[in-house]
Amino acid sequence: MLKKLSLILLCLCISLAVGCKKKTETLSVDKVEEPPIPQYTEPSEYGLNLLTGLKDVSAEKAAQRPVAITINNVNLAQAVQSGINKADIVYETEVEGGITRLVALFQEPAKAEKIGSVRSARYAFVDLAMGHNAIYIHHGQDDYHAGPHLKDVDRLVLSTKNAGARISNGLKSEHTLYAYGGKIWDAIEKQGITTANNNTTPWQTFADEASPVTFDTAANKVSVSFSASYKTSFTYNAENGKYTRLFNDTERKDYTTNEPILFKNVFVLNTTIRTYPNCTDGYSHKEVQLDSGDGYYFTNGTYTPIKWSKGDAANSFTFTKADGSPLTVSAGNSWVCIADKTRSAAVFE
Repeated sequence: MLKKLSLILLCLCISLAVGCKKKTETLSVDKVEEPPIPQYTEPSEYGLNLLTGLKDVSAEKAAQRPVAITINNVNLAQAVQSGINKADIVYETEVEGGITRLVALFQEPAKAEKIGSVRSARYAFVDLAMGHNAIYIHHGQDDYHAGPHLKDVDRLVLSTKNAGARISNGLKSEHTLYAYGGKIWDAIEKQGITTANNNTTPWQTFADEASPVTFDTAANKVSVSFSASYKTSFTYNAENGKYTRLFNDTERKDYTTNEPILFKNVFVLNTTIRTYPNCTDGYSHKEVQLDSGDGYYFTNGTYTPIKWSKGDAANSFTFTKADGSPLTVSAGNSWVCIADKTRSAAVFE
């Protein structure tokens, strides 16, 4: 009897051991690994980038719509910004509380490994995206003003379920959402958004690279104080022919690559920016008028006064010299500051 009982106990132990082992193996098999992020490879054939006037994108992407992405620009999050140095155009303007936010346009977003951190939509950002026939990418929105306007634009709400990822950077969760540049187009196509671009006109009249654009007056530095605590500056570097971006006189670099933030062109557009008179959500969101005004254009260490107009949401910006004659722009990427004409006058030297 004792022998029989021992045999039963031995079988039970073996059965339990097998059961535990099977459970462990099942958990291991069910673990899902994050798929590798597609890496950008140089194309075999280049096409004209309508945003820069350069043949710096693949022929395939040159024929597609650009994307416009809302980028976090609060002071502490600027240190963890990624992908801005790969953008073709960056717009900067006020949102609320004296802070600014960015809208970065990419003809070929896969050039940037990570883009962000990505934040919520504002009314003016929709207009900026629509002016380029761009697909707008954001996370969240100002429901009272931007919310109804979002129906007018093709958009991708970035999340960890499509092209986004929460990446630890030492900040709170709202500052950690990034877009993987190599995943954006797959997410757009899965959502069924039309990707072919029916616009074949370059953003501006771009000069040939062999014929540099210069003006009579030198300006090696330009600063725009959007508020008492938000000053964006650019310093011209004659060695590379580009402007280095600074914030409150501190140079900013890409969080992922540690590369400097360099732009060929800098525009300052003067307009009226005010708190919405019917703003009842407690956030004092800003209304940015995008009809017309004057401003300045900086390139190659020189500048000229300009006039600008946009008007309807679907219109792009039109720039002329102050006397109304055509403006030719240096081929390359551009940073556009849209600032209040009474509070944020450009200072340059």
